[in-house]
Amino acid sequence: MEWSDLWAAFALYLVLEGVMPFLNPGGMKRALEQLSRLDDRALRIAGFASMVAGALLLYFVRGSS
Repeated sequence: MEWSDLWAAFALYLVLEGVMPFLNPGGMKRALEQLSRLDDRALRIAGFASMVAGALLLYFVRGSS
């Protein structure tokens, strides 16, 4: 893996993060409001599940080599 791959992934992350607030800012505010009401344990579980899903997706997309 080269540094350009990491920068490309970061750029794509920024693009994807910006889609929701651009298309539906009101919905984004409501979603963040609901997230702020969750307890720490629920947020940690959701974060962990997201990390595992991302790692598995990367493994299958990039291959096991």
